[in-house]
Amino acid sequence: MTSRKDFLSQQAPENYVAGLGRGATGFTTRSDLGPAREGPSEDQIKEALAKRAAQLGAPTPSAYGAVEKKEEENDDDERFQDPENEVGLFATGAYDRDDDEADRIYQDIDERMDRRRKARREAREKQEREDYEAKNPKIQQQFADLKRSLGSVTDEQWQNIPEVGDLTGKNRRAKQNLRQRFYAVPDSVIAGARNSTEFDTSVNDGAQTSGSGGDNMDGTMTNFADIGAARDKVLQVNLDKAAMGSADANSGSASTIDPKGYLTSLSKTELKSQNYDIGDVKRVESLLQSVIKTNSRHPPGYIALARLHELAGKPVKARDVMAQCCSLNPHSEDAWLESIRLNEGHNAKVIAAASVKENPQSTRLWTRATELETDQQSKKRVLRRALDLLPKSVVLWKQLVQLSADEGEARLLLSKACSEIPASIELHLALARIVETVDEARKVLNTCRRANPKNAEVWIAASRLEEQVGSKNTVNIMKRAVQSLANENAMLKREEWIEQAEKCEEEGAILTGQNIIRETLSYSLDEDDDRKKLFMEDAQASISRGKYKIARAIYAYILRIWPTSKSAWEASANLEKVHGKKEDLWNVLEKAVEAVPQADDLWIQYANEKYQSGDVDGARIVLGKAFNQSPSENIYLEAINLEARNGQIDQARNLLAQARQEAGTDRVWIKSVAFARTHDDNATALDLVTQALHLYPAQWKLWAQKAQIYSSQRLVPQAREAYATGTRACPAAIPLWVLLAQLEERQAGSVVKARSVLDRARAANPKHARLWLESVRLERRAGHLAAAKNLMARALQPSECHRSGALWAERIWHLEPRTQRKPLALEAVKAVEADATLFAVVARVFWAERKLEKAVAWFEKAVLVDSDCGDTWAWYWKFLRMHGSEEKRADVMEKLRLAEPRHGEVWAEVRKGVGREGWGVEQVLEEVVKLLE
Repeated sequence: MTSRKDFLSQQAPENYVAGLGRGATGFTTRSDLGPAREGPSEDQIKEALAKRAAQLGAPTPSAYGAVEKKEEENDDDERFQDPENEVGLFATGAYDRDDDEADRIYQDIDERMDRRRKARREAREKQEREDYEAKNPKIQQQFADLKRSLGSVTDEQWQNIPEVGDLTGKNRRAKQNLRQRFYAVPDSVIAGARNSTEFDTSVNDGAQTSGSGGDNMDGTMTNFADIGAARDKVLQVNLDKAAMGSADANSGSASTIDPKGYLTSLSKTELKSQNYDIGDVKRVESLLQSVIKTNSRHPPGYIALARLHELAGKPVKARDVMAQCCSLNPHSEDAWLESIRLNEGHNAKVIAAASVKENPQSTRLWTRATELETDQQSKKRVLRRALDLLPKSVVLWKQLVQLSADEGEARLLLSKACSEIPASIELHLALARIVETVDEARKVLNTCRRANPKNAEVWIAASRLEEQVGSKNTVNIMKRAVQSLANENAMLKREEWIEQAEKCEEEGAILTGQNIIRETLSYSLDEDDDRKKLFMEDAQASISRGKYKIARAIYAYILRIWPTSKSAWEASANLEKVHGKKEDLWNVLEKAVEAVPQADDLWIQYANEKYQSGDVDGARIVLGKAFNQSPSENIYLEAINLEARNGQIDQARNLLAQARQEAGTDRVWIKSVAFARTHDDNATALDLVTQALHLYPAQWKLWAQKAQIYSSQRLVPQAREAYATGTRACPAAIPLWVLLAQLEERQAGSVVKARSVLDRARAANPKHARLWLESVRLERRAGHLAAAKNLMARALQPSECHRSGALWAERIWHLEPRTQRKPLALEAVKAVEADATLFAVVARVFWAERKLEKAVAWFEKAVLVDSDCGDTWAWYWKFLRMHGSEEKRADVMEKLRLAEPRHGEVWAEVRKGVGREGWGVEQVLEEVVKLLE
């Protein structure tokens, strides 16, 4: 064996510095706890480099012994060098003694200049270092004063410091995992343990197999009925969320945290003895004990611990905890109130007396002490004692007044309270209500107004007082109120004034509310603002809140500023029609036609209201006045309808002839043709429609009337020619294409031709839901269900008519099995969002499943989305005739009369049918119900 030591056991070379070759030096920790071991000095480094160069035979670092300057940093990349630098030009030149002398001279100059600036630089660096250390002290410096103060800590205080335990992350996670680890016991083990001590006295004849009844070997049972019911319930919830447009379907629970501390209020939770573990109670108790030991001046900790004891069935211990808290925190209202709550009878009174003794300025404690008394005299005595100490407490004065049975005593108490608290508006208003005379009430309100010049409630109360006594001074009071509050810069916002007016309407002060609207509705609005639109929105908002008189006042204010506004008059008339009396509606319409005599709609509405009330002569008078003001086609047509409904056929025919001469519009010609067809005069109707088509060849309704005349006479070729000519003249008229396809299918009996017509129609009018719907129905009626489903899939593509409610309704009800209707309805509601036809089909789905409440809800949504769709009303009425009450049917019929629907696939066909021009809403409804599938 060799005696040479291994490499790691050998002695280090002389001047060896570990890590020097890789640039290692001393370092400073992140917490700035002090520098590490210092590295080698500059002389040691130079000596080591010189020795290393001698061993390798390399030249010394300086050929002529010149002291080289320390390089501060590595040279930059050659790409970023200054192009003016010519150092590279002499890289290949010889370095002689003259060059070395020049370098020493320059170095001496640099060192001399550096010595001249050294003192200032060192002073500046020292100042910067001191500033940095002052702003960023080390950890030991930050806790130096605390360490010194530890010398004054007594042994008792050291013993009272709580143990924090092992809070390292590793041990804490391990302990939590141990506590949370559990194993679920199988049902078979529980069932076996239960049956192990039972004796079976029955004889098993082996007739039943092990799998009968749906029970499995492990004791579980699969109930497919419950699974289906749960699935239906989930779909119902999703449908409701989709209909309400709620994108957020998340639900959860939140704990209520006491805003004054960090303890969860235990009073919000009702624990039962079987719902919590004793170990959990002890663990929470130990935590709360630690809280009150750490900070004995923290009442919420004591309150939480007392409530924990109370819920755990230890009321005596809870009282002891609160008694200790009250002794340590005598000025805590919450602590005294909790202690009073935990005690009963005489003990509670004793504690209340002690609490008000410690806290004589606490209104809450005096109020609680009053509540503990049982008789009225004791309550009054406590309140009077409290008012001696708290004469400015409004709450105490109110309680004392409420205990007074005599009105005279209450008046005296309120007078005393108002003198003590002149700024209390509530007390002054209460006194004004119970004084004996109106003059005294005015005096009280004036006193309150002078004490509270910036409060509008006093002015409103004064106006209401004048209204109650029948004075006409309410308008002047509100004018003065606005001026005074504006001078005090205390005017309310417009919305707040409207709220005050609505409050007056609720309490019966109608005139005061109207005066508030009159004086404040335009406040803070400029002439440039869209005031009319804003006022109309205010009126609609008041109507939605049920404040119809305030809405009527707003409309009156609008009409005072814009007396010729047609929209304002229509809105006012609609308000009176829905929520007012018939006489009020007539008065509004009479003023409207006088203010806007050129508005045909107002004249027609006025005449219709007269006719519906049974005053036919009054309706004729109204239309006569309308003829004098504006003899337009609308007035002519309304007069014709009036005479036709009353059986004056000749008079109506003469009016039509006069209208064709004076106001010969396409509507007048269409009405003339329909009138002739209604009275079975097809020859005259055909002659009229021929004349009309020469004047208006682009009116598709005239082509449809001509074809329908031929169709009623079984002249299919002529009808087909009329439809075809109409589609060439009006290619965008969808009803013409549909009528032509129905003619080919129903009268000509050619499904192929009908399909061809609809294909050409879809080519001429792409992305039209009505044409796709007719194509699907054509295939379904022909028995081609597969072709119908194929067309429906194409129609519901995003590039076509994905948002058509009629298409989705057709697919749900006719093309899918019954079990798929509800999931498909959910998908449709999400895609379409709001469509009356779709909502009606969803209601019918629930109706078929006998879920009547859900069906009613969806029918209500349908009529709310589109009240002009008559088919929806008809389905709703059909449902109510089977499952609705008399009150519900009467309510729906009233809403239907107000809506007056005009559209709907079946509704429009029945309403505009020949011979049905004079039908009312009820007649059309009954006929539509008969025709519904």
